[in-house]
Amino acid sequence: MLSTAYSCAVVGLDGEIVQVEVDYNPNSLPAFTVVGLPDTAVQESRERVRAAIRNSGLQFPNKRYTVNLAPASLRKEGPAYDLPMAVGVLASTDQVPLAALTGTVFVGELSLDGSVRHVSGILPITHRAWLEGYECIFVPEEDAPQAALVPDIDVIPVRSLGHLVAAMVLVVHET
Repeated sequence: MLSTAYSCAVVGLDGEIVQVEVDYNPNSLPAFTVVGLPDTAVQESRERVRAAIRNSGLQFPNKRYTVNLAPASLRKEGPAYDLPMAVGVLASTDQVPLAALTGTVFVGELSLDGSVRHVSGILPITHRAWLEGYECIFVPEEDAPQAALVPDIDVIPVRSLGHLVAAMVLVVHET
């Protein structure tokens, strides 16, 4: 199953929206591939995402995942893509509703226990999300006060992957 989550790169002083497409193939040999010009920290996201999902009490089926970070021409740097990759994996494996990804941006580094860590550049990221018309942004709890400086976008602080999944399920059930 294919899912698409959205994140944001910081380019200079501006943000640039990044599509995080996750394709889950349950009929293939196990693999986790990240494409789309990722740096080493983004490549290492594979291990953080896998461990964070499992240590959050969620399922990480040992099958094939292909993650595409688009646009491919934009270099992706740092661990801020951990959270959208994990959300994409969870949506692709039917653990969170696909509808919860609509109109939403996800940013955050994952620790192995599933907690969400601070990322740099949250103000330009949130500003770009707002400019592009996104309604909601999930950010590390530590970064929420700074993200909240941007008007007219719902900032949802996240302390852990488990907390995020609970919030996403709640939001979908309320609509």
